[in-house]
Amino acid sequence: MEEQPIVNRVAKSKIRTIDLEKYYPEGRRVALDISQWLYKGFVVKEKDFRSALKEHDWNKYEDCNVAMYCSTDAIVPEWAYMLVSTYLKEHASKVIYGKLQELELLLFQEAVNKIDADEYKDKPVIIKGCSEKVIPQNAYIQLVQKLQPVVKSMMFGEACSSVPLYKKPRK
Repeated sequence: MEEQPIVNRVAKSKIRTIDLEKYYPEGRRVALDISQWLYKGFVVKEKDFRSALKEHDWNKYEDCNVAMYCSTDAIVPEWAYMLVSTYLKEHASKVIYGKLQELELLLFQEAVNKIDADEYKDKPVIIKGCSEKVIPQNAYIQLVQKLQPVVKSMMFGEACSSVPLYKKPRK
C-alpha cells in the first residue's frame, strides 16, 4: 500500500483566519491620576495646578498611551484635563479621559476600523479565539459587526474546532 502524503486541508481551503492579536496596538499603557496635582486631592487651585504641571517630568510618557482620570470625588473642571493633555501632546501617542480599560477599548476600536472588510468579501472567515495577549470582548463584537455584511460565513475559534456565528442567507 502506497503512503499518501499528509495534506493540510485547512491551508488549502478558502477559509480566511483573522487573528485580532496581530492587530494588538503597540505601546505602553499608562494611567495618569490627576488628583496628585489637586489641593488635598480634591480642589483645583489654578495657579498651583499650573505650577505642578510645569514641574512634572512629562518625558516618562514618551510614546505611551495615556488614560487620564481622577481617583478622588473631586469636581474637576473640563479645562483641567484639557490643560494636562496639552503637556502630554508632545510625548504620548494617544491620550484619553478615562481608565485603562477604556483606553484599551479605544485602541482596539481604531485597530478594527483599519481592517479592510472587502478583503473578506464572500469568504468564509474564522475569528481566532486563543491569544497570548488580552483582547477586549468588545473588539470581537466590533469585528463581527464590521465583517457580517460582507462575509459568506463567520466562525469563532480554530479551524479544527470552530463555533459557527453567521452564515449569509441564500438568495
